[in-house]
Amino acid sequence: MVFKERQITFDRCSHQITNINIWTPDSQWLVYDVRPHGASFTGLTIEKIHVKHGQTEVIYQARDGAHVGVVTVSQQEPVRYAFIHGPENPDAQWQYDFHHRRGVIVSDRQPNVAMNIDAMDITPPYTAGALRGGTHVHVFSPDGSRLSFTYNDHVMHELDPALDLRNVAVAVPLHAVMPVKKHPREYGGSYFSVIVSQTTAFPHPGSDEINRAYEEGWIGLRGYRKNNGQWQRWALAFIGDTYAVNGEKIPEIYLVDLPENDDDYAVSGAQPLTGTETTLPAPPEGVQQKRLTFTHDRRWPGVVNVPRHWLRTSPDGSKIGFLMKDDEGIVQLWSISPNGGEAVQITDSKYSIQSAFSWDSRGQFIACVCDNSVVLFDSQTGKMQRLTARTDDAPSADAIVISPDDDYVAFMRDIDGYRQIFVVETGIGAYGV
Repeated sequence: MVFKERQITFDRCSHQITNINIWTPDSQWLVYDVRPHGASFTGLTIEKIHVKHGQTEVIYQARDGAHVGVVTVSQQEPVRYAFIHGPENPDAQWQYDFHHRRGVIVSDRQPNVAMNIDAMDITPPYTAGALRGGTHVHVFSPDGSRLSFTYNDHVMHELDPALDLRNVAVAVPLHAVMPVKKHPREYGGSYFSVIVSQTTAFPHPGSDEINRAYEEGWIGLRGYRKNNGQWQRWALAFIGDTYAVNGEKIPEIYLVDLPENDDDYAVSGAQPLTGTETTLPAPPEGVQQKRLTFTHDRRWPGVVNVPRHWLRTSPDGSKIGFLMKDDEGIVQLWSISPNGGEAVQITDSKYSIQSAFSWDSRGQFIACVCDNSVVLFDSQTGKMQRLTARTDDAPSADAIVISPDDDYVAFMRDIDGYRQIFVVETGIGAYGV
């Protein structure tokens, strides 16, 4: 059954949706930014559009030379929007970069008022709960209480760009952080932020060490059950770049269990939370990353980076979805338990998966692009249901996102040089789910 896709944006500018949490909780509005294309961070507004009526609203407009993008939505009332904010009044010494950006939140209750998520302190002594650089792709936890994001470090970048390793971080509602301002680019934040991954600039070949942590995802709506029967409330999965004995980079899946008590995020481990003038910030006490996949000996080792995708779990937290090639070199959907073990191949398609993906609310269907169509895969049987007709040009690989009520999938196509947003019905109700 192929449904009729519907274009919902038409104005002559590009519209970029993020790979998760782009629907308001009522499934009525989609949020987006207006970058000319994904790699050009020059958009000035964060906007939303009503899927049925086409009404648009500007959520936030940047000022003073700053730019904004990559917006996600909390799934609780009042609705809040998190996105990247570039530096105001950029100059030759300080302009938008991986290590020069912050996360902000705008609430429906106070439109166009942006509240910093992460604080920044780049002059020693550094402040616990503040970071020292830039954050990216801010995703609310399913209950809306905290956010995850990736991070790059200004202090290490100034020391040596090769030491500015991408890491995964979280912002928790412990308390606001207001560093003593010793540099004009420092600022406070409304959350307590810490790094939770561990990277090293030069991983030992064949070891579990990584030099990049990225594309993270919250585990389940409420965490996951461990093998010992205990419930782990907070956890994140992410991709980490390992190195084979021959020096080949091989992305693998890692997991960090996070403290349940927010106070515990403020407790330093063996290395300081804040980092030092020559070291990156370190995770809180007890936060250890665990490697879940071991694919070095496969014919096609590693989680794929093309298409770019983010680890996304089933709602019950039992399955972490990811993309990896099968023995024939075809990119398939796979899953692995947060407890580790063998990866399970979900799909057996003769065509490679071409995009990021999302789960439905029950954890049965996964939406993505395959054979130049938006499709649903049944995660239990691997059966593919085509939602849009095959086209010469595939839909954008960046984001294929099912609505909270499971009725629609949002995606993008490039039309006459501009990226436009489309929706298509899922028909999930018709499949007897």
